[in-house]
Amino acid sequence: MNINPKQLKDRILVSQGKAKADFILRNAKVADVYSLEWRLADIVVSSGNIVAVDTTNTFEAKSEEDAKGKYVIPGLIDAHIHIESSMVTPSAFSDILLPRGVTTVITDPHEIANVSGPDGIQFMLDDAQKSEMDIFIMLPSSVPSTPFENSGAVLKAEDLQPFLSKEEVLGLAEVMDFPAVLSGDPEMLDKLIMAIEANVQIDGHGAGLKSNQIRGYRVAGIQTDHECVTAEEALDRISQGMYVLIREGSAAKNLKDILPAVNTHNARRFMFCTDDKHLDELIKEGSIDHSIRLAINEGMEPLQAIQLATLNAAECYKLHNKGAIAPGFNADFFMIDNLESFRAVSVWKNGQKIAENNVMLKKESFQNYLSKEITETVHLPRLSVSDFSIPITNDGTANVIEIMPNQITTRKKIVKIPVSDGLFTPCTEKDFLKLAVIERHQATGNIGLGVVNGFGLQKGAIATTVAHDSHNMIVLGTNDEDMLAACKYLQSIQGGFVIMDEGKVMASLALPIAGLMSDKPAHQTVEELEALHDALHLIHPHLDFHLFLTLSFVSLPVIPELKLTDTGLFDVVNFKHIPIQA
Repeated sequence: MNINPKQLKDRILVSQGKAKADFILRNAKVADVYSLEWRLADIVVSSGNIVAVDTTNTFEAKSEEDAKGKYVIPGLIDAHIHIESSMVTPSAFSDILLPRGVTTVITDPHEIANVSGPDGIQFMLDDAQKSEMDIFIMLPSSVPSTPFENSGAVLKAEDLQPFLSKEEVLGLAEVMDFPAVLSGDPEMLDKLIMAIEANVQIDGHGAGLKSNQIRGYRVAGIQTDHECVTAEEALDRISQGMYVLIREGSAAKNLKDILPAVNTHNARRFMFCTDDKHLDELIKEGSIDHSIRLAINEGMEPLQAIQLATLNAAECYKLHNKGAIAPGFNADFFMIDNLESFRAVSVWKNGQKIAENNVMLKKESFQNYLSKEITETVHLPRLSVSDFSIPITNDGTANVIEIMPNQITTRKKIVKIPVSDGLFTPCTEKDFLKLAVIERHQATGNIGLGVVNGFGLQKGAIATTVAHDSHNMIVLGTNDEDMLAACKYLQSIQGGFVIMDEGKVMASLALPIAGLMSDKPAHQTVEELEALHDALHLIHPHLDFHLFLTLSFVSLPVIPELKLTDTGLFDVVNFKHIPIQA
């Protein structure tokens, strides 16, 4: 944090009543996240920092505003997010969430790093500098997430080390290759030691891990987990000294299941995160403000929910000047009408009002210049319809991926699938569809094929280059012809989403930045996303879950139980490839 002597002196003088403040928000009902109580006070600001929370009404300022007794909350912190999942750049992302009171996020750019390596990380750092929001970065620890798939880059400790000197970098992001950790893999040890020696945070990714495996994570220096799906898992992590990030995103909605684990004794070890949340839901619901509303609705005391969303996250990530309305803290706060709606009516960042009534007080920003290392990332092999054929030589008994709506976990099913002329035949009546993951970074020709149940698609095909975490092309379909056409179209627009039916494009969303993000302003991107959702309902009339985000996680081989990568069907529980035929 840069500060000059004059700024520091000014703050001290103002705090002692010897000089005028820059700004005072008077008569605010201030959330005291230390004592968990409300205090009617004036918030006094100088040089972007809070210098007093005053009840004497003795301070003077160059400008002031009367809060008229409304609630004022510290700026909210999203403790773990992948901004790329919003499908807009960091600067555009900032413009969406600042009006909701989210003033700080901690992002892991491993999505773009899996596509473009260090160039991708640098792009996120550079674009974040254009935002009003404070965007901090955790360095991707697992690129690729496992050795059982192919991504666009491989990042080792020596590739990450140069970024540690940057003020915006807080540590090592979610360590998802748990076999590498628990076996003491040398390359993983290099990354862990790099972070430990730098005295920075190390985030975990303990999806499905048992208590003894979490013990191994803790011994390795890993301090957090955002993958809990039950209260029991959360309590185990807390008992072993971890912080638990309660996730409420688009595909994974775990807040209601984990909240019973939080009590007055352990609450300081919990915080909120979104992990992955699509643009349309961010605009409609918000992010951490939405988590607070849900928590309050589930019975959590409002000040407790606010503490999770502010102070807890700040202290976990050593952001010592964030997370509270108190002297010495950044003047990041927002005002709400009532606790039930928890809607920001005014937002201040560094003491400047930047948003009002859910609208930024400045023009929306977006990216102008993009290098080819970021925009030319979709390289497919020459494909034909026959590449999607799945031969079945037994009685049709197969290992099938069963998706779980609103979860990123899947189930492994062993069932009989439809077979015709020795090939698997998709069947919409029984909801057996074809899935393909195609390596799209180096045009290696790798194509993983599988059978999936639970998506409910009635016709056509859907393809995307958003496929966590290696972001190869993934295509779901009812027939091979539409699957092929969808892949070819995505290559022509260099990534994004497309819905294809009878060889025609029903709707698409171009994401030319690494095949993950739009180069357009957020309002234009969300309009195209809404058109995509409208088209999706034409081929899936009874859709009641976030299909696009659920699809994007079907290729992630570190989330139980069964996934599909470009190298084939992968049993996450036993951590090995398995054949389609059972």
